[in-house]
Amino acid sequence: MIKIYHNNRCRKSREGVQTLKELGKEFKIIDYITNPLSENELKELIETLNIPPENLIRKNEAIWKSNYKGKKISDQALIQAMATHPKLIERPIITFKNKGVIGRPSERILSLFI
Repeated sequence: MIKIYHNNRCRKSREGVQTLKELGKEFKIIDYITNPLSENELKELIETLNIPPENLIRKNEAIWKSNYKGKKISDQALIQAMATHPKLIERPIITFKNKGVIGRPSERILSLFI
């Protein structure tokens, strides 16, 4: 099952949903803003994406700039920050089977199905 971790207020996230629709794919939307991900779910997602936790952080968010920017932060603390402040999570994230991508730009989504 294809999953898209989605924030409807984000244009790039809405583009990701549209890309999946245009590809004719069935998918499940995970609204991680309304239903925040647990630390364990974030760890699994980071493992699927095969990236360090820092690469999943939106560094232009006000929360990041005021609380975390310029500080030495452990991976576990980054995961805790994303669990506490879901707006910090990059979007959209698309997973399929054991692979995943951050769908920026939306063309990256296609790599899941090649």
